Amino acid sequence: MKLPSNLVFVSTHPAWRSACVVAAVSLATLPALAQETFKIGVVSFLSGQAAESFGVPAVNGAKVLVDAFNKGQAPAPYNKVGFGGMKIEAVYVDEAGGATKQVQELRNLYEREKVDAVVGYVSSGDCLAVAPVAEEMKKFLILYDCGTPRIFEDGKYNYVFRTAAHATMDNVALARYLKARNVKVQRYNMINQDYAWGQDSKKDFTLAMDQLYKDAKPDADLLPKFGAGQYGTEVSVLLSKPADILHSSLWGGDLQAFILQANARGVFQTQTPVFSAADHVLPGLGEKMPNGAIIGARGAYGLMAPKSALNDWWFDLYQKANNVYPVQAPYRMAQALLGLKQAAEKAMAANGGKKPTHEQLAAALKGSNWASPAGNIRMALGDGNQAIQETAIGKTRWDAGKKMVLLDDIQRFPAECVNPPANMKSEDWLKAGFPGAKC
Repeated sequence: MKLPSNLVFVSTHPAWRSACVVAAVSLATLPALAQETFKIGVVSFLSGQAAESFGVPAVNGAKVLVDAFNKGQAPAPYNKVGFGGMKIEAVYVDEAGGATKQVQELRNLYEREKVDAVVGYVSSGDCLAVAPVAEEMKKFLILYDCGTPRIFEDGKYNYVFRTAAHATMDNVALARYLKARNVKVQRYNMINQDYAWGQDSKKDFTLAMDQLYKDAKPDADLLPKFGAGQYGTEVSVLLSKPADILHSSLWGGDLQAFILQANARGVFQTQTPVFSAADHVLPGLGEKMPNGAIIGARGAYGLMAPKSALNDWWFDLYQKANNVYPVQAPYRMAQALLGLKQAAEKAMAANGGKKPTHEQLAAALKGSNWASPAGNIRMALGDGNQAIQETAIGKTRWDAGKKMVLLDDIQRFPAECVNPPANMKSEDWLKAGFPGAKC
């Protein structure tokens, strides 16, 4: 028998009434759940000497990736919309202004903006300042770049992570590259910034050279201030001290300015430049970049990235949006956000699909690994809070036909070859002759 379509059943049975109430509550909460967002604070240099070649490209990388995540357009296993269905909202903060300002900005992000996570910081000085504050507040923080090994070698954290390798990798790879190519080094000069990043980079390179080039002697050891911009005095010193190579960890506007000033006065005719983090200035400098410079990118990034479907997608996504290929900063931002996405969705799967807490995010990221455009990222150091990854070194060559700097003679180094083991500090590992290294 067919019942009228407008017939309504009414039951007074207690079980029926209870079920109706539960259904009504569930339906009422559906819109709220659908509209829930995951809020990220993204911190990088948007002004100052580090903005053009580093901070802004990193933020541009975050923007295109967040947009792709929110549209569900990233390749598997990153193809869920947003973070597990939650749309991502990003708040962008300028890192300029110094460590004291950044500590206050970090507090503002957690307390006023109510972000669920912060991803940021390029400067090693800023990282050293904000890490203990986030830990004290028990708030989840990803350091996406900064190089000093001191963060996790001198401190212990539950809520703070770095999703990229620290600077020891960069300098060990440079020394290994020189040795693998039988580059003669009897005397070398150095110019590094006078703060944590530059000081640690100088120390790591010197210790690596002590192991691989036992007879090589350092000569000029220059430590200009961060943001100096003018290097006339340093260039004069270098011209007075010819050497086989010139090591430098300068970056951003400082590196661009130094290369232009040193090149104009012929420094690179008396010593081969060996730069640990120079790939990010190649698009801007173009043919003004000296040929034959030996450079790293602090990872297998940009023109040195490994061939993979994920890298092809990322490279194309960024290049189409910004009319330039991605280099170190956007690659490091991408691997941080990919790691965060995996951790967030892992935590959500374990807690019934609810937005993860800071504690749950930390538990999910700790000791994890994930695929990135630069290869596999593994949280292997710092009790599972510090990443290691493979890296690559190459030589610059200006291609007039393509109107861009290309990288030749690229060599890749496995993560376990250029990063210390979990049970040793970087300095001790270097002094001991790289025990346990797998090359």
